[in-house]
Amino acid sequence: MTVEFVGMIGTRDVSETRPPAGPPVDPAYVRRFARAHEDGGFDRILIAYGSSTPDATQVAAYAAAQTERIGLLIAHRPGFVFPTLAARTFATLDQFSGGRVAVHTITGGSDAEQRRDGDYLGKDDRYERTGEYLGILRRAWSSPEPFSHEGRFYKFEDFSAGVQPAHRIPLYFGGSSPAAYRVGGAHADTFALWGEPLAETAEQIASVQAAAAAAGRGPLGISVSFRPILAATDDLAWERAAGILARIKSNGPFQGVLGGRNPENVGSQRLLAAAAKQDRHDRALWTATAAASGAQGNSTALVGSPETVARALLDYVDLGVTTILIRGYDPVDDAVDYGRHLIPLVRQELRHRALAGVAR
Repeated sequence: MTVEFVGMIGTRDVSETRPPAGPPVDPAYVRRFARAHEDGGFDRILIAYGSSTPDATQVAAYAAAQTERIGLLIAHRPGFVFPTLAARTFATLDQFSGGRVAVHTITGGSDAEQRRDGDYLGKDDRYERTGEYLGILRRAWSSPEPFSHEGRFYKFEDFSAGVQPAHRIPLYFGGSSPAAYRVGGAHADTFALWGEPLAETAEQIASVQAAAAAAGRGPLGISVSFRPILAATDDLAWERAAGILARIKSNGPFQGVLGGRNPENVGSQRLLAAAAKQDRHDRALWTATAAASGAQGNSTALVGSPETVARALLDYVDLGVTTILIRGYDPVDDAVDYGRHLIPLVRQELRHRALAGVAR
């Protein structure tokens, strides 16, 4: 079995542990950040979406021009761009990048954040729109003939895409609500979850796969995301983790894109619920960082030596996880460390398992 590793890049140096440094768009930083992931053996880099952040597709295009191999996972919110235009945009970039584009669909977890970009639909309607949107994308990327569409949210006539993708663009999908399971199960290739304890992750995977089966589809890929905190030994890693937590708390309430301290989205609520039970779970999962930051995005950590964290990641692989998204609190330096010390250990064990299976 193979496991895909995904990192995450931004356009300037910032994290929950320190304020932004440099201009909002720093080309040299993006170049260094993207290349650190490529050199570290990551398979893809995620470019996030926010109502006040630089445009993810243009960031991805710049990163593609600065790298040779690494895939581009572009976060995209349906509803702000017509799906026919989005289909052409992603297909064009896929051609220029040599088939490196994937799309991570974010339906939207905060009404306030959606309204900043002019979207006043409620959550249920947003998910219905996303389902219609993704159906149009898939058809636009595969239809050899012009087609028309009349649905609840979109209507057009005789659309013909003058450009097709260089490959079948994978669709990733994030969410933790029943509506997310239903829509993602019907359309996604990989369903993305945040890093919860193993038992809760297994429950979510079962819900996702049941939704896919109900839609007449086979099992989906499963992504889980973490913030690994590494050091040479477990004890040193926990010392480092304590310093990171102190810096998160000293920066005050973190105002992200998901509603501050009382997030509306189920994914953040689940992380906070896990943190309320206890700080440490399973082999190395630490939820204190999620509690301190308001669970804004993927915010649970795996703490320990590279060997300990690698074993923890493999625990999730054993549940059926096929993609691991990891990013650090020291963004570039941590990406380098993951590539040097963590990713090789996981891949080595997977190769060992594969060889053992062949031998049997």
